[in-house]
Amino acid sequence: MNEAIFKAYDVRGKVGSELNAESCQRIGRAFADWLPLDGPVAVGYDMRPDSKELAEAVAEGLRLQGREVWSIGQVASDMLYFAVGSLEAAGGAMITASHNPGEYNGIKFCREQAKGVGIETGLAEIRDLAVNNDFAPSLEKAPMLEKNVMDAWVQHALNFVNVADWPAYKIAADAGNGMAGAVLPYLVKHLPEHVQVTPMYWELDGTFPNHLANPLDRSTLVALQAKIKDEGLDFGLAFDGDGDRAALLDENGQPMSGTVMTAILAQYFLKKNPGATVLYNAICGRVVKETIADAGGNGVRTKVGHSFIKGDMRTHDAVFAGEHSGHYYFRDNYSADSGLIAALVAIQVLAESGKKLSELIAEFDDVYVSIEETNFEVTDKEGTLARLQAEFQDGTQDDLDGLTVNYADSWFNVRPSNTEPLLRLNAEAKDKAMLDELVAKVTAVIKG
Repeated sequence: MNEAIFKAYDVRGKVGSELNAESCQRIGRAFADWLPLDGPVAVGYDMRPDSKELAEAVAEGLRLQGREVWSIGQVASDMLYFAVGSLEAAGGAMITASHNPGEYNGIKFCREQAKGVGIETGLAEIRDLAVNNDFAPSLEKAPMLEKNVMDAWVQHALNFVNVADWPAYKIAADAGNGMAGAVLPYLVKHLPEHVQVTPMYWELDGTFPNHLANPLDRSTLVALQAKIKDEGLDFGLAFDGDGDRAALLDENGQPMSGTVMTAILAQYFLKKNPGATVLYNAICGRVVKETIADAGGNGVRTKVGHSFIKGDMRTHDAVFAGEHSGHYYFRDNYSADSGLIAALVAIQVLAESGKKLSELIAEFDDVYVSIEETNFEVTDKEGTLARLQAEFQDGTQDDLDGLTVNYADSWFNVRPSNTEPLLRLNAEAKDKAMLDELVAKVTAVIKG
């Protein structure tokens, strides 16, 4: 058992050499013993060639430890969270490597009510049990039942919006051969006839024959951008491999950033829930904080990562949370993230605004300029952060997640990768000249 496959938020590794049926069975046994509540565990898997086999191995491990398994089949990750919450399971395991290339796979975990499980909230204990083969004796192998949650999930997501009021839209939806391609056909059945959806790469194929399913990588959006422009569509949707992230592209093919999406959805939910709390992660742009304040909400900044945010959602009874990476969380979805719900609510906001998507984005996007997250390979992450801290003492600093330094008209965050020898830089300023100067200074310190 390679301990390195246990990451900050999930299990992730190369199939065969790092992740195989034997290791997955041991992880399933460890998960069964660790789960705080008695009861069944839901297991789902994505479209990767080996996901079904690995899911069966995890299920076998759970059953060996006396846990009844509810197999929900080939699903998107947000469907696994929904299944655990709505069916009142003791926990869930989703076999997926999200947007990683096809040679990878992994396991995302949650406990009851879809509560997050990360390295600080149980995954370290699961790791230790699995690595040490330290399992409780089980007297009888538990059964496995099959359950289908697709129709219930789509109806649950539709409850967040009113599609009957949407105007005539022409949309392209790129699933990238990922799990959104299994869900979207069920959704389209419920849309009005005047909302036309053009499918792109809805065929499930975990080898990703067309492009990786990662909307954060702009190179994966080229086909969708061409489709929008060539056919004069109103906007496009792009989903990641396991369907829990969604991005919108306007009528010109320009993608909406996670920061702008967070601000737009925060404003929407605060109109419906005056004075509520909204969470946003440490690398969201300032427009999010300002939008929440202008809407009369209580904004709370959090660490990056779903396992942290899902816990903070419950601590603060937050109505909504957003991450710059494109994960969006909803109190009425068991405080879990969902690409489908995020996409539907964004379309609802657009419909109510009566504007083009580019016009709606411009209201939030013209305030600051920012860089795309930039990675630097370093040998001494802590030492580099200490040098940055010393160099930028003239700014207001915090260490919520890495190092954030704030100035009147700019800010930057440098945080260490949990899994690689990398530092990740995000930065924002009032204008490009100011941004370029700040990034150059930070880069010089990082590179030493």
